[in-house]
Amino acid sequence: MRQMGNLRQWLFLPLVASIALFSEFSFVSAEQYTQHTAQTTVANPTQANADQIYQQAKELYEQGTAASLQQALIKFEQALSFYRSLGDISSQSFTLGHIGKIYSDFGELQKALSYLNQTLSLRRQLGDKTGETITLSNIGAVYSDLGELQKALDFYHQALSLNRQMGDKTREARSLNNIGSVYIDLEESQKALDYFHQSLLLRRQVEDKIGEARTLNNIGKIYLDLGAQQKALEYFNQSLPLYQQKGDKAGEAVALNNIASVYLSWREQQKALNYYQQSLSLRKQLGDKLGEALTLNNIGAVYTDLAEKQKALDYFNQSLPLFEIVGNKLGLAATLNNIGKIYISLGEPQKALNNFQKSLPLYQQVGNRGGEALTLYHVATVQANQGNLDAALTQMKTVISIVEKLRTKVDSQELRTAYFATVQDYYQFYIDLLMQLHKQKPSQGYDALALETSERARARSLLELLTEAKADIRQGVEPRLLTQEQELRQKLDAAEQRWIKLLTNKYNEAQLQALDKEISELLEQYKQLQTKIRTTSPRYAALTQPQPLSLSQIQQQVLDDNTLLLEYSLGEKRSYLWAVTNKSIISYELPKRAEIAAVVQKLRRDLTTPYLTESPSLEALSQIILAPIAQQLGNKRLLIVSDGTLEYVPFAALNIPGSRNYQPLLANHEVIHLPSASTVAFLRQDNKQRQPAPQVLAVFADPVFSRDDERLQGKTKPSNLPATETIALTRAATNSDINFERLNFTRKEAEQILSLVPATKSKQAFDFNASRTIAISKELNQYQIIHFATHGILNSQNPTLSGVVLSLFDNQGTPQNGFLRLHDIFNLNLQAELVVLSACQTGLGEEVRGEGLVGLTRGFMYAGSPRVVVSLWSVDDQATSELMAGFYKKMLKEGFKPAAALRAAQLEIWRNQKYAAPYYWAAFTMQGEWK
Repeated sequence: MRQMGNLRQWLFLPLVASIALFSEFSFVSAEQYTQHTAQTTVANPTQANADQIYQQAKELYEQGTAASLQQALIKFEQALSFYRSLGDISSQSFTLGHIGKIYSDFGELQKALSYLNQTLSLRRQLGDKTGETITLSNIGAVYSDLGELQKALDFYHQALSLNRQMGDKTREARSLNNIGSVYIDLEESQKALDYFHQSLLLRRQVEDKIGEARTLNNIGKIYLDLGAQQKALEYFNQSLPLYQQKGDKAGEAVALNNIASVYLSWREQQKALNYYQQSLSLRKQLGDKLGEALTLNNIGAVYTDLAEKQKALDYFNQSLPLFEIVGNKLGLAATLNNIGKIYISLGEPQKALNNFQKSLPLYQQVGNRGGEALTLYHVATVQANQGNLDAALTQMKTVISIVEKLRTKVDSQELRTAYFATVQDYYQFYIDLLMQLHKQKPSQGYDALALETSERARARSLLELLTEAKADIRQGVEPRLLTQEQELRQKLDAAEQRWIKLLTNKYNEAQLQALDKEISELLEQYKQLQTKIRTTSPRYAALTQPQPLSLSQIQQQVLDDNTLLLEYSLGEKRSYLWAVTNKSIISYELPKRAEIAAVVQKLRRDLTTPYLTESPSLEALSQIILAPIAQQLGNKRLLIVSDGTLEYVPFAALNIPGSRNYQPLLANHEVIHLPSASTVAFLRQDNKQRQPAPQVLAVFADPVFSRDDERLQGKTKPSNLPATETIALTRAATNSDINFERLNFTRKEAEQILSLVPATKSKQAFDFNASRTIAISKELNQYQIIHFATHGILNSQNPTLSGVVLSLFDNQGTPQNGFLRLHDIFNLNLQAELVVLSACQTGLGEEVRGEGLVGLTRGFMYAGSPRVVVSLWSVDDQATSELMAGFYKKMLKEGFKPAAALRAAQLEIWRNQKYAAPYYWAAFTMQGEWK
């Protein structure tokens, strides 16, 4: 009797698509059945007839079509009748199990439960531990399909305990997988990942390819739910060929469905439709009503995306009765939600509300808080469109409360950030709702609540990272975990070295791909281990989740009489600006996100053009985002909290509103950029008690990038080794379009800076000594200011591959790892007051909704520096050298604070006719604490 995979469906994302997830339905192996028949077959024609009918039923069952399963069911029922008349309990248990499985496949779940419970009773009566654990798992799978998740967990845990007692690693892996699948439905993503990774390890050990495929699918499902689509696709693409090799059509249908859902999330509708249609065809062949319902729902989601509303509605209406037949509440809830969305777009709000009101209790019954939040959000949008803003506000308060609880259940910072990005529409709508209420009732404080929601919606992971950074969370962690962490780092280093060797010798593409896969798996293990260290750390457990500041706290803890906060929130219909002093708040409505983005795009082109000293786009953007508050600006220091495309704008270069001729904002204002207003308070608190580092300045400049560098003449050098010798650097350079030429002016820049500080208080790291080894050493902790005058790399596809490029050769001409990656930066422990990245595009990073630009700035703040100077585009070498010399002179000799010193230096460069264009001076911005 073969083990089958029961597809348990997952519909957490009905706004876009619904995804299939695997829990597993188990049966005894053919070998076990042979042993059973040898024990029970006697020279009795009735017994022989029963066994013959059973065997015929099994063969029909294994054909797997809807028709053959129906015939198999009739045969199994006949065999069961014979076995009962014979009093053959063992054969009854086998036959009842198969009948239960067929009813489960047909979606008749209550009937399935009835037969499986009879099976369990008989197997316990026989003392058949293997049969008992199999049946426990099967009952758990049925309860999963019914949405009774706590019951499912109970049965799966019973099965896991028995499997471990028997030392059955194959079934232990299945139980772990099944428990993980329930935790996804319970929205405990981190727990689910932990169980899936335990399952995957065992399945690879026992070479269970189908099981491996199922667990890979489930891990991909988590990443997709949390918004990490590329990672999800990697897991699904590993899963699909394993199913196809083993001829597992049910699994293939699941993988095709899930791959389609990734493409739909990327708005590649035709690709999605192609994969969904392949999945639907297989599911119809198999008679899998639950899978058919799910894929029909997903095709409806594609047509929703394509604005083909009637087609979408047709598919949803085909899906709905199938979910009702199989009794899947989660599927029903999701499809009702999707139908409600269609009615909104068709202008039929009452029909929409009716569907949402049917959907909501179903989500609540199965305990799916994410679905509950989504439904309430839809209800709120309808109520707001009907003018019932107060009712909509009540719904949205519940939505935000649910989201805040759900995000804390994800322990991995990477995944928590990804999840938070998927729910930003909720926060944007809540902000818009509050601001519309502010228009109606301007004295009720709704504008303050909107600002506080804006703070709650941004840079949350950064706040948590800053809180974690000062806690030393590795103290008290099991030494075994820390040893594993060190071993994984060593394995990663060794894998990268093997990559280098491959590149220096003859190799084929298959070898490179295999090693690439190994490195990806090691990185995934490393991330999982870091999450485990975090969750088992006593110090981490004791941390209180940092809360963003309220308006009054921002006014008291962040602002002073001479500082004005400008916080922006860009929305789909309209955007907002809050101008906050330490005594007041004024808010303004701005154009929608798309209009502002169009102006920013043109501005970026103009700013990166060296000969443009003035640009109409500077004036245009200034009129949109600064003119409304022109009267409040005065000569105050400006704290800029940007959003969306405004993250790429150096506000200091914008034209002062009302100026006849071009006058950059920095002519009248010190300008500071912040991830959020709350960030400053956390940085300030963290550095309050810290003693200044004993030394003043460390400078890294003029590294050796190329074997053709004149400093390598006469040195022994290996042949055929690329200068970008590590795989990380190779990838990052490729994606960043960086040319590693020598930066001749960085040496002059560094020498001028170092001349301002006594030699006993500074460190000069030039040439070969401008190395990664020195950068990650404890020696760097002794300096108040750390300056990198070198190339920077931005990898927006994979921010962990962003970093600073240092010397790629040692003084013997031997290639060395010279790439200070973002991962390395996070592991530094600095006492610096300021880090300056005098390199290209170091202020950029991956734009993540709800977090802003995730890049080097965040890494150095985590490492201990409260302020960082970075650039927003590739900068001119000579102009940067002069700018930095002026910046340090103002700071070290004239006593200016860093922000004031940067402003003064930029003004001097702007007034130099040679460098008047913003291209030469505006790229550098100060981020973080200004005091």
